[in-house]
Amino acid sequence: MQLKVPAVMMMLAIAAPAFADEPEIFNDIKVKAGEDLFNAECRRCHSVEADRNSYGPLLEGVVGRKAGSVADYPYSEALKNASFVWTAPALKAWIEDNQGFVPGTKMRHVGITDPVVQDFILAYLQSIKS
Repeated sequence: MQLKVPAVMMMLAIAAPAFADEPEIFNDIKVKAGEDLFNAECRRCHSVEADRNSYGPLLEGVVGRKAGSVADYPYSEALKNASFVWTAPALKAWIEDNQGFVPGTKMRHVGITDPVVQDFILAYLQSIKS
């Protein structure tokens, strides 16, 4: 099942040039849309709050963090042995096809292939600092 981009989010992506003089406003809109999409697709397994337990590893501060490095999380061997950092391109590749990006990972999800949705979720993740 592919996540559908709500019409307002698609309009935001199309209208981005209109916000050229207002980058902070557009970024705030992207972050909010990303939060909504994260809550719809990712929050069932992942938390962005350090004091909340979740099935998947904590995603607070994920951008710039070494893969497989959240203390006390039982990662798959594939992620324990991964030697990359969660950059924007790495996260987008993971969001689209985690099994293709890191074969052997235990995470199972329906890939989000829409680049607009990926960008919005990434904007939200980038806004969360630990």
